[in-house]
Amino acid sequence: MSGISKWFGGGKQKAPSREEAIQKLKETQEMLEKKSEYLEKKIQDELTTAKKHGTKNKRAALMALKKKKRYEKQLAQVDGTLSNIEFQVEALQDATVNAQTFKNMQLGAKALKQVHGNMSADDVHDVMDDIAEQQDVAQEISDALAGPVGYGADVDEDELMAELEELEQEDLDRELLDVGPTPSDLPEVPTSTPAAPAAAKDEDDELRELENWMAS
Repeated sequence: MSGISKWFGGGKQKAPSREEAIQKLKETQEMLEKKSEYLEKKIQDELTTAKKHGTKNKRAALMALKKKKRYEKQLAQVDGTLSNIEFQVEALQDATVNAQTFKNMQLGAKALKQVHGNMSADDVHDVMDDIAEQQDVAQEISDALAGPVGYGADVDEDELMAELEELEQEDLDRELLDVGPTPSDLPEVPTSTPAAPAAAKDEDDELRELENWMAS
């Protein structure tokens, strides 16, 4: 029975790989492109023949046009087949890319699973909470190390500011009470008598000389 099935083409055949299918389709595509070029040439030849005979030999011209129509129909079929083959080739190429992409993504997922291991989101949150807690402890330690030590650690700054304001107010009150000038601010009294004017001295001399002249 198996021999008969093999003889008549029965039985299951092994499906070709994507690469094999693409290669076969490209070979068929190349063959159909050559046939398309051949049909285009035949169409052009029959058109030239029909123009050559024209109305002088209508029978030969009509035969050439009929052949031209038949070649054009075949060319349309070939073009349609080429379009379908191009679509299949593109679909297989895309499928190959998608399959490779899926395979690589599977590898990536396995690698991520291996890296994560038994780690869970809850474990990560617990670790982050521990880190935040240790940061708070470190900040408290830093604040404690930076604080004042020994004398002055228990001094109230508000009390010191009040004392300073009181001292400034005392100075201001003292300046307001001292409204009169102090002895040091008065001008010095001159100790020597001012000299007589030069004009009065000259008159006394002249009177004395006159008296001496009259007495003599």
